[in-house]
Amino acid sequence: MPNGTAAAAHAAAMTPEEIIALDQAHVWHPYAAFPNPSPVYPVSHAEGVYLHLSDGHTLIDGTSSWWSVLHGYNHPELNRAIEEQLHKVSHVMLGGITHEPVVKLAKLLADITPEGLNKVFFSDSGSVAVEVAMKMALQYWFSSGQHQKTRFLALRAGYHGDTFAAMSVCDPFTGMHHLFTQTLQHQIFCEPPACGFDEEWDEIHIASFSQLIQRHRQKIAAVILEPIAQNAGGMRFYSPHYLRRVRELCDAHDILLIADEIATGFGRTGKLFACEHAGISPDIMCVGKALTGGYMGMAATLCNDKVSDEISRGDAGAFMHGPTFMGNPLACSVALASTRLLIEGDWQKRVLHIEAFLKAELEPCRELPAVADVRVLGAIGVVELHNAIDIASIQAAFIKQGIWVRPIGKLIYLMPPFIISDAELHQLTRGIYTVVSELDS
Repeated sequence: MPNGTAAAAHAAAMTPEEIIALDQAHVWHPYAAFPNPSPVYPVSHAEGVYLHLSDGHTLIDGTSSWWSVLHGYNHPELNRAIEEQLHKVSHVMLGGITHEPVVKLAKLLADITPEGLNKVFFSDSGSVAVEVAMKMALQYWFSSGQHQKTRFLALRAGYHGDTFAAMSVCDPFTGMHHLFTQTLQHQIFCEPPACGFDEEWDEIHIASFSQLIQRHRQKIAAVILEPIAQNAGGMRFYSPHYLRRVRELCDAHDILLIADEIATGFGRTGKLFACEHAGISPDIMCVGKALTGGYMGMAATLCNDKVSDEISRGDAGAFMHGPTFMGNPLACSVALASTRLLIEGDWQKRVLHIEAFLKAELEPCRELPAVADVRVLGAIGVVELHNAIDIASIQAAFIKQGIWVRPIGKLIYLMPPFIISDAELHQLTRGIYTVVSELDS
């Protein structure tokens, strides 16, 4: 085919059927199979909270594209940030080179995250940010001469990503990675927090964690957890007092604390970062997902001077990690614009309004036979069912309601963009109620 003809063929718009046929032949989707992949729905464009499908359907996105699209799709300020940077430099290695967007973003993150987190290591995904955090903890202890500290204490029902070190600190039995248990480093796991977010505190809730950290303190490099909200592992919300006690016990036993705020950061739980509910600062913190407002893959691992200084004094004389696309100027520019848009607006009032709305409108689901629990924290709403559901069939039912909701196991959840209106929220909650009411208990 002549070059011009080939270019014209590629430029021609494809029908939804053509997109789906090529997708099913070649695209391996997350947590999906061949040769019988789950149904997919081609998106032609997106605007605000709406996904416009190639077949003409319009859906309200209730998941913010896996919790990342804070300000909605096709936002003019975020578009402008990328467009302006694109004409300067789209990518440059960070090894031996720096640029304005990366230093501005690093300074902003150091300013808004919990006190003391002033060193920022950029990467290109949340899982890698967790790998970097774990590697920081290990190199910290290697540099200090305590080579026996190589294990991590994690919470059951936790989720930290799909790469190998990250998989090792996810729940080894009920999580998504149990198939790999025999190939992963065996970590130390504590029962998940049993105290709800608003529940009265009792020291019995920290007893299991306290016993484990005392018993294994000589070999634990760090505790790693999702602060306040365990997300993909169960959408569980726990007491801020639990997190405060974890910080105290880490300090008492000279163990680092890693906070995985990839899902909880940037206002999702009602605080800018979930650690603020407990008034604590971790030694290392991971952020991602909403960092760029859902525009580009990017993550960051922050640490305090204690960690960076000790690593730098070690035999290696440097932190031994360096992704090719770390600190990408396009990603930094849109992350800077997204974060400024968030903190300069009345984001907290908006999130608390979403929280109140979700509490009121999801509560009727509690009376449905298929429902085990309903819970809400910040801009996170969860309807937990008694039994796991067929994702493909229930997703088709949600689409008939004009909403995009993607359950996990037996959890139907909402994490909408912060710009969503009450009418759009109502369509989401009413759609969930309608679909769940038709399920068998």
